[in-house]
Amino acid sequence: MENVSLSLPPLSESGEVVTFYSYKGGTGRTMALSNLAVLLARQHNSTSPVLMIDWDMEAPGLHHYFDLHEERPGVLELFEACREQLGRRHRSAGTDAATDSAAPEGEALANEVLAAVGWQQYVSRVDQSSQLYLMRSGRFDDTYGERLAAMHWDDLFDSCPALFRCFADLMARHFRYVLVDSRTGRTDSAGICTTLLPRKLVVVFTPNRQSLEGVEALVSRAAAYRSSHEDEQRPLLVYPLPSRIEMGDSTQRAQWRRGAPEQHIIGYQPIFERLMRDCYGLPHVSLDSYFDEVQLQQTRTFAYGEQLAVRMDQGGDRFSLTRTFEAFLDWLGPGYFPWQSAREIHLLSAVADTRHALEQGGGEAGIGARALSQPLARDLNLLGEMYRQEGRLRQAAACFEESLALRQRSMGDDHLDTLTSKSNLAGVLRMQGQLDEAQFLEEGVIAARERMLGPEHLDTLAARANLAATLAQQHRTAEALNIQDSVLDAYLRRLGPEHLLTLACQAARAELLFQRGDIDHARQAQEQVLAARKRTLGAEHADTLRSKTALARTLVVARDLDGARRLLDAVFRAQAGRLGAEHPDTRRTQALLDGVAQQAAALPGAATSPELHQDAAMDDYGDALARPFHLRALTPHTLAGSDPVRGLTPGGMAYVAHKAG
Repeated sequence: MENVSLSLPPLSESGEVVTFYSYKGGTGRTMALSNLAVLLARQHNSTSPVLMIDWDMEAPGLHHYFDLHEERPGVLELFEACREQLGRRHRSAGTDAATDSAAPEGEALANEVLAAVGWQQYVSRVDQSSQLYLMRSGRFDDTYGERLAAMHWDDLFDSCPALFRCFADLMARHFRYVLVDSRTGRTDSAGICTTLLPRKLVVVFTPNRQSLEGVEALVSRAAAYRSSHEDEQRPLLVYPLPSRIEMGDSTQRAQWRRGAPEQHIIGYQPIFERLMRDCYGLPHVSLDSYFDEVQLQQTRTFAYGEQLAVRMDQGGDRFSLTRTFEAFLDWLGPGYFPWQSAREIHLLSAVADTRHALEQGGGEAGIGARALSQPLARDLNLLGEMYRQEGRLRQAAACFEESLALRQRSMGDDHLDTLTSKSNLAGVLRMQGQLDEAQFLEEGVIAARERMLGPEHLDTLAARANLAATLAQQHRTAEALNIQDSVLDAYLRRLGPEHLLTLACQAARAELLFQRGDIDHARQAQEQVLAARKRTLGAEHADTLRSKTALARTLVVARDLDGARRLLDAVFRAQAGRLGAEHPDTRRTQALLDGVAQQAAALPGAATSPELHQDAAMDDYGDALARPFHLRALTPHTLAGSDPVRGLTPGGMAYVAHKAG
């Protein structure tokens, strides 16, 4: 594993803090957090930074799941430093800082202290193929126990009540997900983790009275605290996670889920249904669908040691733990409520339901058609994006065409949602080789977005990058390069040199330079992108490997065959280790290596092979176009009728409107 420095620029949108709590030990809480962290870090092409925080400082163990035994500071040392900073500021302000008008208070004081401490030194990277990080409980030296006993969390809170909330906000500005492994029981540190830090609270429990009574009391206290304290009135989504479920005993499994009065068993589903009705003020809550999918089964394979199921049974069947974790993320990741059914969440069901409602109301011309057509267009748009990611272009185009037609009729040709459907359709048409149609639609999207959003809005820039991609495929390199230069200049000013969009744009520009024959400048740009991606994404991230392949292609043309071979060999080893020797990407890289070896043995000045020319940097156009779509998470707001894909621009097109005429 390559050792690169931590490089995490702020996110364009704040992430989420999720606390994992169990009242008793032995529930598999840390195991669940570890597996879910790996899955979350794989999302969005493994570009979502995920931080795990081991706040179970009396019994730390999160580092064992990632074979991280290097002694380094963590949560304890960070807040020791905060305590020292607070003491120093209080002493400098006098014995009664509250009477000093110059003394910072509340959030200002908390942010000042956190800035002085610096969080980066307390975080370690635990995976080079994704942005997965860990903040350990602390440095386990001979003084750890004494220092932990001397850390009075209630005193620290009293000295600066906003400190923990501001710490959570700070981490959320740099990580898409912050997963906190909380202490069990009713301790001060558990209270901090469950009431002050999170937006989402996962309560892990086993089916027994002690565990259920403990988590029920904890959830009630956390909800009451959030609603009764003026500074803490923030949303808190609670997700119950039953664990250690014995799948071989269907009778007891049903009794402890739904209740058995004759056995004096209430059942965890009725408990949480009542709890959520009380906490959220809802007249009725059903967790049937949720608990049908979300039950962590007991398995012999993972009963021993610290093993990660999601790395061992990838693509598992319905009996695998990986499948269960993925089902849980259907609710947790996007922020759906546990009482929402799987039917609501899965897009195909949503589309089918809306079509049925339209037919029952008299079709698209019937009463209420407009109210139904907008959510149908939204779901079709999302479904089309899923098909496009899977390479099913014909189905994707059909979804985007219907979504576009619905939005044109109900909202008009220049509505932002309509432009999104045009952009998405454009991307598929470009991938199908229909370049003239793609260009026509993209130019229309650019004009509309410049008029409504401005020339440097991120959606406008993405639309211009889309057009550059189409022009490049039409071999209009000079025009494409001019557009790409302007987009890159705007990204550098707005997002900085190491933002993912900036790097993708720079990689696409390097490909244009290569096509133009400007090998020296193409090589220089590719080396810069490769170095930045290694720092930001990791040495074995797919985008980093793509940069290595693109640079290798350029080195072949520059007759540096040894350098090209070294890069491709590193790509091959990384792909073979993670994907397997028979994976198509691994086999493709092996073929490229063989081609370079043949050139080195035969004609040192021979031209690069067409296969090597096409496989590498052109994919960065797709990265630049798709990433804005992936960076925004679907939220419960979509359930109220807002469009989760508004303003997201993975492609760019308006050909249907042109044909309709």
